[in-house]
Amino acid sequence: MGNKPIIGWREWAAFPDLGVDQINAKIDTGARTSAIHAFRIREESVGGIPYVSFRLHPIQRRKTPEIFCSVPIADKRLVTSSNGQKQNRIVIKTPMTLGTRTWPIELTLTDRDEMTFRLLIGREALRNRFLIDASGSHRLGQLTPTEED
Repeated sequence: MGNKPIIGWREWAAFPDLGVDQINAKIDTGARTSAIHAFRIREESVGGIPYVSFRLHPIQRRKTPEIFCSVPIADKRLVTSSNGQKQNRIVIKTPMTLGTRTWPIELTLTDRDEMTFRLLIGREALRNRFLIDASGSHRLGQLTPTEED
């Protein structure tokens, strides 16, 4: 098992290339892929390369801030959601920071506005990097009240 950090069932994550300094994530080993809340999803071509532009709200139950993102499309996949529905989703690849570690992960884009967490981190992103304490929460650190506002 080595010196893997222990994370809780939820953790604070960041996506520096997307301009997301903090987003509360649910750690979900039952999900293979990771998913982030996205809306106004638009496919486009930039210099012949397929891109996707989208907006996201990183804070739960809030409509601000609204972050605009434009990144290359890594893939498109058929994903089975938690309610059993199959959805075609756009996949992007971007660095994620969890605690002191940063590495590239694949994220599917989907509307998670009605979900408790705007970010779901699946087992592929976590594989061989962390041990999970299902009874712990924010094991890598809490935000101060001013950081949550």
